[in-house]
Amino acid sequence: MKTLYTARALATGDGRDGQARTDDGKLAVDLASPAEMGGAGNGTNPEQLFAAGYAACFHSALRLVARRTKADVTGSSVRAEVDLGAIGNGAFGIAVRLEVSLPELGAAEAEELIEKAHQVCPYSNATRGNVDVQLSLATEEAAA
Repeated sequence: MKTLYTARALATGDGRDGQARTDDGKLAVDLASPAEMGGAGNGTNPEQLFAAGYAACFHSALRLVARRTKADVTGSSVRAEVDLGAIGNGAFGIAVRLEVSLPELGAAEAEELIEKAHQVCPYSNATRGNVDVQLSLATEEAAA
């Protein structure tokens, strides 16, 4: 791989109940375990950060393949949901659902574009074969 960019972040404190910041100071967040897991929920958590990153990265990949194919992605968006769960033997894993809204495209063209983006997106390539990633095309009601 030819490195194009390196992001650097430092987590301190008590892991899920600590702080995280990037070396350039552009991101600094308090971390807190979600209330659903018995935490206070007074900050963000790694799954939310992963969801935001994957959604943004996939949307960028979608726009890249759209430019290549001259597809109209006006008003497009990507919603990511990241599940955290036990996978046995005391280990944990994640699963991802990406819901893509492409209001200017028909279903067949939209689904083809989504699949192409899934092949290009760095997050998709990093998770492929290890994380269950489900892709779906948003309905008009869900995208609103």
